[in-house]
Amino acid sequence: MDRRSFLQTTALGSLGAAALDPSDLPSGAEPNTPDNRPNVLVILADDMGFSDLGCYGSTVDTPNIDRLAEEGMRFSQMYNAARCTPTRGSLMTGLHPHQAGMGHMRADLEISAYRGHLNNQCVTMAEVLKDAGYNTLMSGKWHLGKEHAHWPNARGFDVYSGLFDGASDYFNPPPNRTLVRKNAPFAPKSIAHFESEENILSDFYMTDFFTDEAIDQLRQQGGGKEPFFQYLAYTAPHWPLQARAEDIEKYRGQFMEGWDQIRHRRYERLVDAGLIDEAWALPERDDRVLPWRDTDNKERWDLKMAAYAAQIDRMDQGIGRVLDTLEEMGERKNTLVLFLADNGAAAVRLRGDDARPGSPESYMSYHRPWAHVSDTPFRRYKIWTHEGGISTPFVANWPGEIDPGSLSHEASHVIDIMPTVLDATGASYPDTYDGRDILPVEGKSLLPVLAGGDREGHEALYWTHTDNHAIQRGRWKLVSPDGRETWQLYDMKNDRTETTDLADERPALVTDLAEQHQAWSDRVGVLSWSEYRKRRQAIRSN
Repeated sequence: MDRRSFLQTTALGSLGAAALDPSDLPSGAEPNTPDNRPNVLVILADDMGFSDLGCYGSTVDTPNIDRLAEEGMRFSQMYNAARCTPTRGSLMTGLHPHQAGMGHMRADLEISAYRGHLNNQCVTMAEVLKDAGYNTLMSGKWHLGKEHAHWPNARGFDVYSGLFDGASDYFNPPPNRTLVRKNAPFAPKSIAHFESEENILSDFYMTDFFTDEAIDQLRQQGGGKEPFFQYLAYTAPHWPLQARAEDIEKYRGQFMEGWDQIRHRRYERLVDAGLIDEAWALPERDDRVLPWRDTDNKERWDLKMAAYAAQIDRMDQGIGRVLDTLEEMGERKNTLVLFLADNGAAAVRLRGDDARPGSPESYMSYHRPWAHVSDTPFRRYKIWTHEGGISTPFVANWPGEIDPGSLSHEASHVIDIMPTVLDATGASYPDTYDGRDILPVEGKSLLPVLAGGDREGHEALYWTHTDNHAIQRGRWKLVSPDGRETWQLYDMKNDRTETTDLADERPALVTDLAEQHQAWSDRVGVLSWSEYRKRRQAIRSN
């Protein structure tokens, strides 16, 4: 049975039937074996906006991700969970963040939905695939538990190199930012130094470290008879703005036309690419962002965006090196590659503005004006549940199995990745694991979509993070940025950029959707933001 037949056959079944019984196969076909099951490579970017890739409207140089898109499928409506830790929890488990214990960040409230690490009601993609005979490899940012009992190798990964925390200095990670190399604590010996302010030298750079470790893992454990699952989770382009000098110089001056013009140009490219509808108006500039013409120190603003672009560029270079390694190993054609980001762009302002943007001495963000560009054409940013906070580029590539250059408008969510991977590999999602009852998977496989067909989509999609809530059901999206005090209603078919609030025109629909969202919140264990903070403070006080 060739892989095309396997893809089409499994795409017709449900997740529960993903591990095929020989009697279900076409006459004369052989059951799936470890020799022909696909490898899986999941790549996650950090704090990257919807339009920051070349294949999603940007002028940032991302030829390797663009090639994955040209030879695979882009999704126009893939959603994450609005912030790094919740998204990573959902990605690894196929559950909503609260169900996996990642209802917020790392604080442990000692209740199932808010453990600050993966709880015992979930099973990870690595655990399931490891039990199915896969080598399980990870390089990069974990952020799902820092204690040894919650390390990646305690949740199914054979080997892990990376960063436990959410962010760190790229050149000189401090001792309190735990790095791991091959399942053991690791401290780089070299530190960044300068030949001049423009020429930064370092033997260590975080993005390259993740890439190098991923390649080493592939060469050590990815070339045997057993297939592999590799999770490559970059911190790029998460703050701090720090990049190699040669990458920054490549972009110096490219952003001097300013965020207003660049945002409009990205919008036009997205329309031309068919990723957004030209009927969706580009929202007005964020009222906390000055017009470019009225902005002082334009050269410094250009340098900030150049450093941000350089971080993405270096990540793309690393992805190219990983893909080249797979080609050298003869594994590229048998590897399903999935790329996405964990949340929208970060509109934060950090200390360090006196330093040169991009340098090891800096510890800054590129700030709200450029984040507004990164999230083109959407409103708001990381943490919010408006489209700018939860929309991610999503690229799926599987040579010979996905039609090159295809585009999907299927409304999808990060919870769908676990069932998609299990469906593609023939692995079964368990009812119990290690003696524990496991919650049923919430996602729905995208394999039928990757095969060029349709799937039974979600009846509704849900989000909650801090005081931000949202539900999307069909064409309607209800969203609240203030703890349910005010609900906004948008027509996603005609206005996905959320420019016209229809809540006053359809009060019955608002009530219906709000009640449905509350029922979901109760089911998965959501606390109000005020209750969350009270519990966290009580635990800290004790």
